Amino acid sequence: MADTDESSTKPQEIVLGEESNGRSRPSQRTITLALALVAAILLGIAIGFLGRLWFQDDATTPGADSVDVGFSQDMTVHHNQAIEMSTIALTKSTNTEVRNLAYDILTTQQNQVGYMQGWLALWGQAPFADDGYMKWMDDSSSGHEHGGMSMDSHDMSDGMMAMPGMATSADLTNLRKAEGPELDVLFLQLMLRHHQGGKEMGEYGAEHAELGVVKNFANSMVKTQDSESALMTEMLAQRNAQPLPMN
Repeated sequence: MADTDESSTKPQEIVLGEESNGRSRPSQRTITLALALVAAILLGIAIGFLGRLWFQDDATTPGADSVDVGFSQDMTVHHNQAIEMSTIALTKSTNTEVRNLAYDILTTQQNQVGYMQGWLALWGQAPFADDGYMKWMDDSSSGHEHGGMSMDSHDMSDGMMAMPGMATSADLTNLRKAEGPELDVLFLQLMLRHHQGGKEMGEYGAEHAELGVVKNFANSMVKTQDSESALMTEMLAQRNAQPLPMN
């Protein structure tokens, strides 16, 4: 469906290509967006590798069972779902405010994934955990149980639900099928809950990570997502919609 919002001149806007022989071809703006997203990933990875300079004041390299490694691995997975949901909203929503928010979340979290994956490579660790999620976060004292849930390495969808705030497969299917205002509300609800879960992980990382750079990174992430969460809460209120309960 073509975008009818004439007021938006943001570079992130998606415009459908012209029809040629019965097929739609991507517009130059769509291609530019795709290239920009790839560049964001590569830039983040490059910065992550350059992060070796930041580790000079840290005497240790975190081990596979450390908060630093677990946080980087699991937050990458958590971010990847936010990137997926943001891509859906960016390409399907006809609301400028929703598209702009989706673009900001997508590009910010792509870049953060690059940092975390770069660090994991520097530490000689796998990009993702292969023996379950959330083993690094012992939050039983606060009443939340996120202890490592194991899963088959080829089917991690159930295990991913050990992470707070994650959307289910059914949630994602509903988001892909939604249109118009329904799409906007569902995106805001799912992303707000996702941010709230990510905050829980970020706060734990900021408090318990070994390396100062990881602590600072997690703390900065929490602050960014707090700001975005406040905006999404306001946008939901404007649409007479309520946030989803935490899962």
